[in-house]
Amino acid sequence: MEQQQRAPAAVHAEGIVKRFGPTVALDGVRLTVRPGESHALVGRNGAGKSTLVSVLTGLHRPDAGEVTFGGEPAPPFGDTSAWQSKVACVYQKSMVVPDLTVAENLFLNDYGVRGSGSGARRLISWRGLRRQARDLLAGYGVDVDPDARAKDLPVEQRQFVEIARALSFGARLIILDEPTAQLDARGIQRLFDKLRELRGQGVAFLFISHHLQEVYELCTAVTVYRDARHVLTAPVAELSKAELVTAMTGESAGTVTAWHAARAEATDAPDPAAEPVLKAEALALDGEFEPLDLAVRPGEVLGLAGAAASGNTALGETLAGMRTATSGRISVRGRTVKPGSVPHALDAGIGYIPEDRHRQGLVLDRSVAENATLTVTGRLGPWGTVLPSRTREFARAMIESLDIKTQGPEQPVSGLSGGNQQKVVVARALARGPSALIALRPTAGVDVKSKDSLLGVVRRVADEGSAAVIVSDELDDLRVCDRVLALFHGRVVASFGSGWNDRELVAAMEGVGERE
Repeated sequence: MEQQQRAPAAVHAEGIVKRFGPTVALDGVRLTVRPGESHALVGRNGAGKSTLVSVLTGLHRPDAGEVTFGGEPAPPFGDTSAWQSKVACVYQKSMVVPDLTVAENLFLNDYGVRGSGSGARRLISWRGLRRQARDLLAGYGVDVDPDARAKDLPVEQRQFVEIARALSFGARLIILDEPTAQLDARGIQRLFDKLRELRGQGVAFLFISHHLQEVYELCTAVTVYRDARHVLTAPVAELSKAELVTAMTGESAGTVTAWHAARAEATDAPDPAAEPVLKAEALALDGEFEPLDLAVRPGEVLGLAGAAASGNTALGETLAGMRTATSGRISVRGRTVKPGSVPHALDAGIGYIPEDRHRQGLVLDRSVAENATLTVTGRLGPWGTVLPSRTREFARAMIESLDIKTQGPEQPVSGLSGGNQQKVVVARALARGPSALIALRPTAGVDVKSKDSLLGVVRRVADEGSAAVIVSDELDDLRVCDRVLALFHGRVVASFGSGWNDRELVAAMEGVGERE
């Protein structure tokens, strides 16, 4: 370890400036990652993290400043193979080709073609390709079948394949951009174990995450950016979570989470005797969750906690009409909801915030106004017409209500930060004034301040007399709930009031602390 500390930095960036028109995306920032180090880069959406990644991977040329790898200047801009030998990025969305095998992905565009001369027959040795893939994976301790299709692998194994591919080019710096967003607790642990092994081989990792607990679990150092500037770099062990949040937001932790305290002091707790707004009776979906009963009352936020295979996501999607239950009944204010029908669920008063905002929540090339009003087009003009003026008026009201940072209703939603994109998804879910709001991992991939804002909106929906359900394995998401049900392998294994502690809830979600 001492030798690694004396070696040149895996990457050193100094005085990096990057502008996009009048927007300053990076304002003289710096970053140093040492060999064998897991270094966290954190900050709110818009802080400059993604732009720095683009500079460090050769996708964007900085307007000022310099980048070095191992003490040597960065490769010339545009020399893709040279950049691949220095650095690689594993993104939140897997970049492997799903229908190709592991071996084919590892050697994509480099299949060891045989033959010589312009007229020679050019053949690929598939047996040799698989052998090389097996040797490469074994060299990095990755236990993956080279013949397996990438789409059949668990998420963390696809990430292992991407990391192995990057290392095979000679890269000793791997950037991990929200790598745990689609992993359950076990997958995260397996990923972290592998990263620790590779660190022992001198591989450096730049870890980008909104999950601060993961920073403390994995990383030795952390750098904070705010408003395109460098704020601090410090050893993780010397920085408290409150100090880290303050550095990220410019506000004290108490201010950022003030709405939690306000809810805790409220005296108008949900009435347990009130008629449920949202009710599920003997609801079941074969292969996902066993028959269960739910009742969510006016003013209540119910949490459905569980890891990826717990059945909580399938349950949330069934409540929203995205899946058809095998048996059972769902009702909203006494009205039965047609199984597996999103339009009927909407008409019955169910609002839905999907888990994947890019795939299910937004039309990225359309405007903020168009996205926010997708569920209410019938109310924006007479006889089925949509009047642009009404669309803009409705959107402006939602923009103001949810504090969406945008240039205006006509801005394409693709131009917003992740947190503000998610607020547009929430705006669409609230457009019809739902009686029950179903939110699946509503804060995935957003920054600390946006997270509190989004959860505050969910809390407000309930406080105004509706019901809300949050489906998540994120503890911060669940703190806003009045009641939390923990699911494990399709069964409700524990129920908690608002006073739960982290250890009990995590144990229940992992199936090691079941209680009735």
